[in-house]
Amino acid sequence: MSQVRVVVCDDEQLLREALTKLVNAAPDLRVVAAAANGQQAVSAVDEHRPDVVLLDIRMPVMDGIEATRRIVARTSAQRRTRVLILTTYDLDSYVHAALQAGASGFLLKDAPSERLRDGIRVVAAGQAVLAPEATSRMIESFRAGLPTAEDLVLLRALRALTAREREICELVASGLSNDDIADRLTISRYTVKVHVSSILTKLGVADRVQVVLTWSRLGNHL
Repeated sequence: MSQVRVVVCDDEQLLREALTKLVNAAPDLRVVAAAANGQQAVSAVDEHRPDVVLLDIRMPVMDGIEATRRIVARTSAQRRTRVLILTTYDLDSYVHAALQAGASGFLLKDAPSERLRDGIRVVAAGQAVLAPEATSRMIESFRAGLPTAEDLVLLRALRALTAREREICELVASGLSNDDIADRLTISRYTVKVHVSSILTKLGVADRVQVVLTWSRLGNHL
C-alpha cells in the first residue's frame, strides 16, 4: 500500500511530536520530516518531496504564508506538494492569506485525530479541506468587502457559469463534499465531479478552496 508522505511544521516541539505520533498511527500515512519554522519546511520539501505539509501559520524566521507561497511555487503539477494549514485560530487574516497563497485548506489544531488524518488523505488526493466550524464565518468575512479590480475577471467568469454550476458553487462554498452535493441535488457523484471540473476550468482556479474563496467574495455580486 502506498503511503502518503508528510512533513510536519510547527514551532512548538511538543506539538510537532504529538502531530508526528498522530500521523504515524495510521498505516497509510508517514511523517518523513519535521520542521520548526517555514524556512525549514521549504527545505524539507526540497529534500523529501512529500505529498502533504502540515503547516502552522504564526512561526519565527518564516511564517506559514510565505512558506506556502514558496512550496506551491516550487512543486510541479506532476509532483505537487499540498499544504494543509493547522491553526488555533478558526478565522483570521492569516488563514485567508494562506489560502490565497495556495494552501489546499485548513483545520483547527484541536480537531479530532481522525479528522486530521482524513484531512491529510483528502488534500493528498488533490481535494480541499476547510474546517467546518469556520466555513460560514469565512464566507461572511469575504462578503464584507467590495470587489477589487482583480475580482472583475472572476466576476465575469462566475456570471458565465450555468445555473446548475452556480448552484454547485454555492454548495461547495458551504463546505459540502461531492457526495453531499449529489445527495442534496439527487444527481450522480460522477455528474457532480464533471460540474466541479467545469467550474474549475471556467474560473481558472486550481482547486475547491479557490472556488470557496471566489464564491464567498463575489457570489453576492451576481
